[in-house]
Amino acid sequence: MNNVTIISSEKNWIEQNAINQLNQISTLPGVVRAVGLPDLHPGKTPVGVAIITEGIIYPHLVGNDIGCGMSMFMTEIEKRKLKVDRLIKTLERIGSLKEIALPQTGEENLSSSPLGASLGTIGGGNHFAELQEVETIFAEEKFRSLGFNKNQLMLLIHSGSRGYGQAILDESIRVYSAQNGLSLSTEVANEYLLKHDNAVNWASLSRDLIAYRILKAMGVRPQTTKLIDCCHNSVSAKESDGKFLYIHRKGSSPSDQGAVIIPGSRGSLSYLVMPTENTEFSGYSLAHGAGRKWERSMCRSRLENKYTKESIKCTKLKSRVVCSDTNLLFEEATEAYKNIDNVIQSLINFNLINVVATFKPILTYKA
Repeated sequence: MNNVTIISSEKNWIEQNAINQLNQISTLPGVVRAVGLPDLHPGKTPVGVAIITEGIIYPHLVGNDIGCGMSMFMTEIEKRKLKVDRLIKTLERIGSLKEIALPQTGEENLSSSPLGASLGTIGGGNHFAELQEVETIFAEEKFRSLGFNKNQLMLLIHSGSRGYGQAILDESIRVYSAQNGLSLSTEVANEYLLKHDNAVNWASLSRDLIAYRILKAMGVRPQTTKLIDCCHNSVSAKESDGKFLYIHRKGSSPSDQGAVIIPGSRGSLSYLVMPTENTEFSGYSLAHGAGRKWERSMCRSRLENKYTKESIKCTKLKSRVVCSDTNLLFEEATEAYKNIDNVIQSLINFNLINVVATFKPILTYKA
């Protein structure tokens, strides 16, 4: 279809069902372009996409986890002073992040936020908090200009708006049949966009508070410097040739807001990249991760003869995982995801990014 673009390479596998879903979306009224990124995979709607519309928005293309994204924080933990075993034991002792008191500003926000009890908690699925160290720096000057220090450990948080975003989507579909689209000339569309923006801000604040709680739980100073904050599920306006277009991102990173971090699975590297100047071709978007290869329901049966309940908590990069949910450990295993190196190479092949540095996981925490 002439308004569909798929960014991939021969080595990067994409499921045909995801392509079929993308093609179907491209026929919706008002869709100008439908872009599949290298991490494209099927879902209720395809994940790893940027859908550009004119005159209409589709809340269901953004999905229920409005504002889901990643924030990368530079901690005060020095690599040379790291004691992983101690941190693991400390994290294993906490029952829930909710047990960690929030800073005063966080408590004020908590009391006034919709569904505030979830604020500052990670959630399930592929969400996580991960302590990382610098592996390789490819662009030293850019690395430093972005504020990174190779001697400090990084904390990467992946989380979203929890039940808040779900409630917004449910209401828009139940009351306004938003799956058929909301015309931008209507008050209903404006109401959705206002709630959408609140959820995006809520999710970003929540990642800040997760970082605070995780570091407090580890028994280290919770002071951080936030260097990256990018949203993967959102709709935003973009002016082009005198027209206002709307970019629906579902599982894709913005390429028009500076540097982004693109992680693989818990057992692979994360890539810090700078988008190139012209990413209009990719819908002003990049991959947000490796993308799932296996459905969650099939992971345990495929892997439980390969791992024990303990060995699955260790990765080939010698990083460790803290997670009390055995099924989730299998569902989020490295094998369940595509090869992040192939995803990154696909973006390079299309001249969409320059790699600044890579980071190696040390400790992954999943709620």
